[in-house]
Amino acid sequence: MPTTRLRIAVREFVDFENALAEEIEIYRKQHPEVEFEAVPLDLHKLHGEMFEKNGLRNGTWDIGYISTDWLAEAVDEYAVEELASYMKQKPVADWPQGWARSIVEPLIFGDKLYTLPWHDGPECLIYRKDLFEDRGEQERFRNQYGYELKPPSTWKQFSDMARFFTRPAENLYGTLFAAFPDGHNTLYDFALQLWSRGGEFEDKDGKAVLDTPEATAALDFYRNTIRDTSMCYPGAADFDSTRSGDVVLSGAIAMMVNWFGFAARCDRPGSPLQGKIAIAPIPADEGKPPASLSVFWTLGIGTGSKNKQAAYDFIHFLTQPEMDLGIVKHGTVGVRLSTWRNADVQKQIPAYARIEEISLGARRLPRSRNLPAFAEILNDVAMEALKTEEPSAAILARGQQRIDVQRIAFR
Repeated sequence: MPTTRLRIAVREFVDFENALAEEIEIYRKQHPEVEFEAVPLDLHKLHGEMFEKNGLRNGTWDIGYISTDWLAEAVDEYAVEELASYMKQKPVADWPQGWARSIVEPLIFGDKLYTLPWHDGPECLIYRKDLFEDRGEQERFRNQYGYELKPPSTWKQFSDMARFFTRPAENLYGTLFAAFPDGHNTLYDFALQLWSRGGEFEDKDGKAVLDTPEATAALDFYRNTIRDTSMCYPGAADFDSTRSGDVVLSGAIAMMVNWFGFAARCDRPGSPLQGKIAIAPIPADEGKPPASLSVFWTLGIGTGSKNKQAAYDFIHFLTQPEMDLGIVKHGTVGVRLSTWRNADVQKQIPAYARIEEISLGARRLPRSRNLPAFAEILNDVAMEALKTEEPSAAILARGQQRIDVQRIAFR
């Protein structure tokens, strides 16, 4: 009979849920005394349960799925356990050298560690290589646009190719953005648009800034592309990242900027796109370097948990190489270097051959407990841009006023 019950607040996503369910099943065969209640929650509810409702501090949740966006908030609010004493007693094999620097560094606060990584997947350009490598498509594109069809390196090329591949009668569209207002997709997409134009979210003193020429150009491109049915899949404002990934998996999208994990999903056995997907760097403005974004999921132990040792033992179990490798078949992205470099994984899912390169070069959002407040403002900015005709500069100026009133800074 079970004597310990662990409650886990999980990011609602079928790939996560299936991977965790299998991990729990394997663990319970070795530890029948532990039972689990894993509750899938969408992003707003997940954050709300763990932080607004203090679920990690009051013992409601023993383990929480914590995005790296939320780590500073979790640490500042003493919501998650510091892991030094647990890891001293029961070390995690190969930590930290068994993980990429880009996975380890965001988790370290001073010399303290509070969570362990579970799922990675930096942003990249995902494209249908069967379309881009088709000689007939290449010839038609060259005749129409005067240059070669290959993964776009600039946003101008991206727009040309998105228009070229949009063929509603064939249920094919050039691109799709996940613009659902959940405070995440808009933040991530806007960050990439801003960085790839040479802009930043903060000034030299760490103050949050939105009213810049680069931000105006970024918002113009974002809103114009999403609203242009000659380029973008219709209804993008209602799509979150997981739903947009499902549309890609259906074969209806020629290319999109999204998380690496969606490229991996396309190469799973039985996928209609198996062998047809490739990844490339995200486009940038002419003369600007490409930018990628690293946001990933970690597991932390609630400071109010009455089962902290059992929670750590389970998280420790999930860090083992065979467990990290095992989640790949569900579309979840392993975090160990051994998984990324595994020859069988790279053979089955060729995109894994590039994840280390992309992850190491990916940028991170400002690590600050003020990031959620900034994300809320940016979310409103994006929604206003998509629903009105008001100039982007005016919308951003109002966003900046809110930033100034709330005195949002990242340092």
